[in-house]
Amino acid sequence: MKRILLLGSLLMLAACGNEQTLHPPEGASLPPKPATAPTPPTPADLLKQPPSERPMRSDELLTKSQPRAEDPFDLPPK
Repeated sequence: MKRILLLGSLLMLAACGNEQTLHPPEGASLPPKPATAPTPPTPADLLKQPPSERPMRSDELLTKSQPRAEDPFDLPPK
C-alpha cells in the first residue's frame, strides 16, 4: 500500500514540472502589433524583460568626494 502511495505521489510531483507552450486563453488574443514593429510579438517576446526593468550593475566607485552644501532645512529636533 505504501509503495502505491509513494509511486502515486512521485508521479504527481513529476507532473508539476510539465512545461507547455504559452498561448492566450480561449476567446482572447495576443496584444496588437506595435506600430513600429515589423511583426507581432510572440509569447516568448512578451516575457522578455526590457533592460530598463533589470538594469546592468554599476561598479563605479565614488571618484569625486565633495563636501555637502549647507542645508537650511536641516534643523535639529525640538
